[in-house]
Amino acid sequence: MKKNVLFITKGKSFMANTIVKNFQDAHYEVRHVEPDLAEMNENQRNFDLFVFLLGSFVDDIETSTFLVYLKDICTEEDKLLILIGTATEIATVQDSVPTALVAATFERPFDIKKLVEQADWLLQANDDLSRRKNILLVDDDGIFLKMVKDWLSSKYRVTIVTSGAQALMYIADNKPDLILLDYEMPVTSGPQVLEMIRSETKVDSIPVIFLTGKGDRESVLKVLAMKPDGYLLKSMTRDKLVGAVDDFFEKKKYKDLREKSL
Repeated sequence: MKKNVLFITKGKSFMANTIVKNFQDAHYEVRHVEPDLAEMNENQRNFDLFVFLLGSFVDDIETSTFLVYLKDICTEEDKLLILIGTATEIATVQDSVPTALVAATFERPFDIKKLVEQADWLLQANDDLSRRKNILLVDDDGIFLKMVKDWLSSKYRVTIVTSGAQALMYIADNKPDLILLDYEMPVTSGPQVLEMIRSETKVDSIPVIFLTGKGDRESVLKVLAMKPDGYLLKSMTRDKLVGAVDDFFEKKKYKDLREKSL
């Protein structure tokens, strides 16, 4: 298990130094960053756990922009976020970063040893989760995205994006085991995204299954003409959709085994 933490707070204080020392004593690599967009963007990729020590600065206009950015990172890249602060400060942050995206909160005064223990537990659970297959879910319908992510998250790691452009940016740095791609999206459609994926040798082997709201024969043939790895109807029930994804990975596993034995 990789033990590192991106420690976010404004300036330095006795409490901040104490928290950092306790993490270091527990053999963590700790990097301290300010709640600044540029500094955060430069450092966040190498860390799965963020610990955010709050203060009165959470009411600043500059910080509100940072919180929106933090919410997007936690949503799209499944980062673990721990908040430390007063009840009011934590509530202020959660106005921008939904409770569902916060792994844990510690209200002052708090036990720093329990903070480190919680971080250990979260990273261990995240390490176990990282062994699961990773699915990139692409759809411009936020409600549908959340619903399907909830359905699949009990078995898979699910990353969600809301546009074809975001999907292409994601796979530039990551290689999911499967892409579930909305066929009909504005600006960059599903077929356009698939065409771009298949034209890049670095990512052209990523399996893509289309999600479509139309099940009539003409629409299905149109979808299949793009030669995806399959298609799923958006009207499918939870059990059928999860079962279809399970079947895909099961068949792929045996296919890969056969290819290796040749």
